[in-house]
Amino acid sequence: MMDVNCDMGEGVPDQEAMMPFLTSANIACGGHAGDEDTMRMTIQQAMRHGLAIGAHPGYFDKANFGRTEMMLPEEEIAMVVHAQCAVFGRIAGECGAKVTHVKPHGALYNQAVKSAAISRAIAEGVGRWRRDVAIMGLAGSLMLDVFREAGFRAMAEAFADRKYEADGTLRSRKFDDALIRDPKLAGEQALRIAKEGIAETICIHGDTPGAVDIAREVARVLLGRS
Repeated sequence: MMDVNCDMGEGVPDQEAMMPFLTSANIACGGHAGDEDTMRMTIQQAMRHGLAIGAHPGYFDKANFGRTEMMLPEEEIAMVVHAQCAVFGRIAGECGAKVTHVKPHGALYNQAVKSAAISRAIAEGVGRWRRDVAIMGLAGSLMLDVFREAGFRAMAEAFADRKYEADGTLRSRKFDDALIRDPKLAGEQALRIAKEGIAETICIHGDTPGAVDIAREVARVLLGRS
C-alpha cells in the first residue's frame, strides 16, 4: 500500500480533519514552525489515527516558514537538524510514540535535492540522534543516494499537490501554478505516481488550499478510503 504523508504541526487549524485520509504525519519540530505544545498535540492526534510519526526539521526561520534558502556550513545544518530531532524525539517518548522517519522541510529539502553536501549534513544531524529511522527525500534525486550511503533507509517521496519541472524537481512556489489545488487533478497525479512506481510515499501539504478535500480524493484513489 502506498504511504500518504502530510507535513503537520504548522499552524493549520483543521489538520486533524486530514488524518483519516493519511498514513504518515511529518511534524514540525520548532524550526520553521511549531513548539513543544504543538508537537505534543500533533503527536497525540496522529496516535489517535494510527499514523506513522516523523520529525520534520527545517531551517530556524519562522518568519519565512523555512522556505527561504540559506547558505549554512554543513556543520551548522547538522546541528540544526539534530537539535530539532532531539527535542521531537523527547516529546514523542513522553507521549509513548515511536518515531519512524525524518523529512527535511522547505528550503532545506529543496537545496538537498541538488546538493550532496547538504544531504550529507542532514544525514549527519539525524545520525547524531538516531540511526534506526528512514529519511524522506525527493524521488529520483541524489539526496536518496546520499542518505543510503550514510546508512539510512531512504524513502522516495513524490507530491500530489505540487507541479514538477521537466528535470523532476518541484516548481518553485514563486510561480502561481506551483500548487495543484483541484482535488481531482491531485488524485490523478497521485495515482499516476503510484502506477509508475517512482515513490514509496506521496505528500499532501496541510497548508495547500482545500487540503482536506485533496487528502480525501488521494485516499480514495490510493487507499480506498472516503
